[in-house]
Amino acid sequence: MKEFVVYTLLRLGLFVGAFAIVAGVWSQLADSVPVLWALVLAFLISGVASLTMLNSPREAFAAKVEQRAGRITDKMDAQRAKEDTD
Repeated sequence: MKEFVVYTLLRLGLFVGAFAIVAGVWSQLADSVPVLWALVLAFLISGVASLTMLNSPREAFAAKVEQRAGRITDKMDAQRAKEDTD
């Protein structure tokens, strides 16, 4: 669960940072900032940036999920084996 929280917070921080940069640059270039377009651009930029910048936390999260799925599968297999012997 820790890996999920860490990855989610990093992803959210990356999005907020991208939004701040996009809105800041846009406000310097124009009189008003269309929030919807700034959000869309920030979403795209943070998505692309997360592919490289958040690779390590994403892999840690995926490993944890795979480990948990393996434990659940082992428990289910043990339960099936127990039912077969009964």
